[in-house]
Amino acid sequence: MFTSEIGVVEEWLSEFKTLPEKSLPNYATNLKDKSSLVSSLYKVIQEPQSELLEPVCHQLFEFYRSGEEQLLRFTLQFLPELIWCYLAVSASRNVHSSGCIEALLLGVYNLEIVDKQGHSKVLSFTIPSLSKPSVYHEPSSIGSMALTESALSQHGLSKVVYSGPHPQREMLTAQNRFEVLTFLLLCYNAALTYMPSVSLQSLCQICSRICVCGYPRQHVRKYKGVSSRIPISSGFMVQMLTGVYFALYNGEWDLAQKALDDIIYRAQLELYPEPLLVANAIKASLPRGAMKSSKEGTRCIQVEITPTSSRISRNAVTSMSIRGHRWKRHEQPDSNNDATEVGILVIPEISVTNVSGERPGNGEKGRALGDIDAQHMQGLQETATDPRSESKGLPELRRQKSVRKMMEDGMATAGRVQF
Repeated sequence: MFTSEIGVVEEWLSEFKTLPEKSLPNYATNLKDKSSLVSSLYKVIQEPQSELLEPVCHQLFEFYRSGEEQLLRFTLQFLPELIWCYLAVSASRNVHSSGCIEALLLGVYNLEIVDKQGHSKVLSFTIPSLSKPSVYHEPSSIGSMALTESALSQHGLSKVVYSGPHPQREMLTAQNRFEVLTFLLLCYNAALTYMPSVSLQSLCQICSRICVCGYPRQHVRKYKGVSSRIPISSGFMVQMLTGVYFALYNGEWDLAQKALDDIIYRAQLELYPEPLLVANAIKASLPRGAMKSSKEGTRCIQVEITPTSSRISRNAVTSMSIRGHRWKRHEQPDSNNDATEVGILVIPEISVTNVSGERPGNGEKGRALGDIDAQHMQGLQETATDPRSESKGLPELRRQKSVRKMMEDGMATAGRVQF
């Protein structure tokens, strides 16, 4: 560490000791903006042999038990780095240099497992049911759900999972180590939305290091320092995935994606089904392109919601289309007629001027009638060649019907035919 960084940490240690009680909220609000202090504290934690490590851990614990929400979150942001330092020191079997870090982790754990009255906490989690809609899905989009007798008996029932009460711990051992660390990471994940970007970066980095240390992938990642394998539990890996999933969509795409691949790599080696299921589900839901989300913008996960309005098919059968089909079937030629192309309906010629008993009109009326007949036949042929325009050809079909009726009635004057 540089001398300036040591001076920043020492000033921070002495400032809090002389701080009056009434100015604590204002001090906690301004503390999160001191980026130089945060980076200096990270360097102190990363050096187990530093003389400032013990007073820093002690003051972070004082922050956590002060009851001030901002001070509590300030301590929580260093939790991933503290967990990594403790596991790294434990893997090297140099337990004496991690005594202050172990005391801080145990102090935070013992404070979190009890409420303000000192009673043990029991955490409850409600598992959502796929039969009820949410912002992520609609039951209708999943498919048909058979209403069996067992399904009806369980309909509307919510499954609740309870965690706790957790026993108090006086020291960390090989048996209870990951029980305590998993619960601490659960507390960290509960405050993920308040964590700064430097804390999310630390989380992704320690997840990668814990998973690949002592394995061939460590040489690919070029991680130095700890070369022995760090034991890990399935529940702890699931909690790591929760934080990594949040970091993916909140400005840390590259580091989080690398951490996700390393967690899958370790879960495959350990044959842990729970982290494999969660990690593969996260990987399958990722967008194909890199997320260019802003670190200062809104933190959210984009989902596609099925519209609630009902959609009507364009090919729906109506009464008009049924009448059109019936009229076309009535007008189809016999099988002994000339062969026609597939999909083309041949309409026989209709002559209005050659009906018996019909009086020929003047030249102008005959020419007008010929033009009308040509337009009429052209409209019918266009209607027949395009089956999709059935509804548009209904006026021409009605016109043909009226002409046939007038022919059967034996009208004498062609000029009086109205279309």
